Amino acid sequence: MLIKKTASLFLFSLIILFSAIAVNAQGTIIPQPCGRCPQPPRPAPLPRALPIKSIKIDTKISGQVATTHVEQIFRNDTDAIMEGTYLFPIPDGASIAEFAIWDAGKRYVGEVRSREEARKIYDEIVRKQRDPGLLEYAGKDLFQASIFPIPARGDKKLEITYTQVLKAESNVVSYRYPLGTGKNLNVIEQVAGRVEIEGKEVIRNIYSPSHAIDNSASSHASNKAVVTFETNRRQEPQDFQLFYSVSKDDFGLSLLAYREAGKDGYFLLLLSPKDTVSEQEIVAKDVVFVIDTSGSMADEGKMEKARAALLFGVKSLRDNDRYNVISFAGEERLMETGLIKADSSGRKKGEDFVKALRPTGSTNINDSLVAAFKQFDNSDRPKMLVFMTDGLPTVSETKIPRIMDNVKKASKEGIRLFTFGVGYDVNTELLDKLAADNSGVSDYVEPKEDLEIKVSNFFSKVNYPVLTDIALNMGEVQTDLMYPRKVTDLFKGSQIALIGRYRNSSDLQNVRLRLTGKNGIESRSFSYENLAFPLRETKNDFLPRLWATRRVGWLVEQIRTNGETKELRDEVTDLGTRFGIVTPYTSYLALESGQPRDERLVTVTGGTAADSSGGRRPARNAPAPSSGSADDAKMRVENKTGSIAVSESKRQRAQQEANRADKETDSTFARNVRSRTFYARGGVWEDSEFKSESKLPETTVEFGSDAYFELIRKEPELAEYFSLGEEVVAVYKGRVYRVVAKK
Repeated sequence: MLIKKTASLFLFSLIILFSAIAVNAQGTIIPQPCGRCPQPPRPAPLPRALPIKSIKIDTKISGQVATTHVEQIFRNDTDAIMEGTYLFPIPDGASIAEFAIWDAGKRYVGEVRSREEARKIYDEIVRKQRDPGLLEYAGKDLFQASIFPIPARGDKKLEITYTQVLKAESNVVSYRYPLGTGKNLNVIEQVAGRVEIEGKEVIRNIYSPSHAIDNSASSHASNKAVVTFETNRRQEPQDFQLFYSVSKDDFGLSLLAYREAGKDGYFLLLLSPKDTVSEQEIVAKDVVFVIDTSGSMADEGKMEKARAALLFGVKSLRDNDRYNVISFAGEERLMETGLIKADSSGRKKGEDFVKALRPTGSTNINDSLVAAFKQFDNSDRPKMLVFMTDGLPTVSETKIPRIMDNVKKASKEGIRLFTFGVGYDVNTELLDKLAADNSGVSDYVEPKEDLEIKVSNFFSKVNYPVLTDIALNMGEVQTDLMYPRKVTDLFKGSQIALIGRYRNSSDLQNVRLRLTGKNGIESRSFSYENLAFPLRETKNDFLPRLWATRRVGWLVEQIRTNGETKELRDEVTDLGTRFGIVTPYTSYLALESGQPRDERLVTVTGGTAADSSGGRRPARNAPAPSSGSADDAKMRVENKTGSIAVSESKRQRAQQEANRADKETDSTFARNVRSRTFYARGGVWEDSEFKSESKLPETTVEFGSDAYFELIRKEPELAEYFSLGEEVVAVYKGRVYRVVAKK
């Protein structure tokens, strides 16, 4: 150990422990009484770990070499000066470039040496703290430092910089900073991250399954990109993950896969066009705008907002596009008898027509839609019908099944229908099914939302189609249940995220995929070589839950539009329980005060609630967004109008389009670890994969025992499961592992 002294009260030691797991992790300080410091008359109990005031992550990736600089500010909320042990796992093969501690406004840099005693110190901390949260540090390249002094009611700032070589698989480079590690120990108030990427080719398919990222600062069609993200203490900490690819192709494709031994695999395909698309490559389209001008549109300024949104749509059309505008109240009114060219004079005609619209009369949905479909011919152009209404059908045909039947008869192949419901007085069953049956999407604008912004954002996305009638040939891969169910068009600046399952019985490492589509009347084809669909892949463990989220969204849409069946309800319930996804059929018990904490997920079935361990008990009310009774669940899926109906429709749409498996569950009831969900039952965290009747072989270990530590050294993945608590039941590699509390 080399010690560098820089002040009489400043002393720290640096230790590196080397092992074999390629995961970096969040740093933490484990406080301990300071034997050399004056103590207050009544010293408060020491926290398990010091809360983290802020984390700043600044990463620069050049080629595939990443240099990560982390600044952490820890907070001491007690009246005592402390010292502590700092733990910071780093990636396998990474090297520490610098470690620094700030004291009294000065920055002190330490030198690093290795020590064999580090593992012993770590094990003793876990045993003494009796805190399984520390297990997330087991089996990782662990950096350790002694920190002194930590001022009373003050902050302690640390900096660490390390470099690593990132791996690229199937043309995808991945970067990870696991903020979720140590989450049982630390309160993290704020995180800000910035990742700067520079490659030899154009950076494509930038994607994060964990965080909402902003890459608007990135240069288009460039070999450089900048990604930023932020989180706060209201969000459960989870690992920051980032994927990107480099490609010269017109349509860049990236592949991510995950598969547990003996189970179906999951894959995610990311497809994006190049940013530098010429005018000749953008497909001319036909658009018909249909807008409700009934008297109710005068309420709350809806007509003015709809007019502004429609004007944006008309003005953003390109010269080679064709369009028409139809307004409807008691009867439909057409701007022209057919589609007109969207050149300057054509757009001017549309602007004048839209500006003259006034809200009056009833709502004739049936006739306006039938008239709109008649506008389209049999050309090869992309065809879009944009329909906006704030009410229910009140004149002409008013029965929903008949309207749907009439629209089905009037519709033509290739027309995509996008519906916008304004307010709560809309029939979500009608609008959802119209969009679903015509390859489109439904959306809703609640009173608190801005119609102009929402519809304008939609127009900005669909105005520049670059590939239509898309088809993807997966070659020899046996795929299953892919979402979205139908991929039709790809637009400039957009990205398609296609997720599904695969179940081939052999290890496929050189798969060839083929993408076909149309650019106007011209057919185009693209091939992608050497893609892997392996039998075993432990990375990308977010994929099963992301797939289940999309599957649940699609199933709930089927229930809402076609009616509930036992098979659909049971599958939604099973997926919600296994993956910890909020659905209309799952709920979390709200325990009464003073009651033992026997938290569990409740599945609503009939008039009672069944917990996922098979027990029966009356369902109780629970926090939003899920309800706690069968009647409430039925109401959520059967309601067609009103705020609940709109909310549920938006929820299932968001689930179908999800690119991140957001953690909506209450962490006191359920926790997601890797691809698994664990539920708290009688103080035991139980794997949702565990079934007592399965009769799998079992291994039982006592928390903190020598056998316990030996097991997680042999199987480091178990450490992440065991970190949930002192009593855990986990299924791993065909065996049940049961951790029991120390006697």
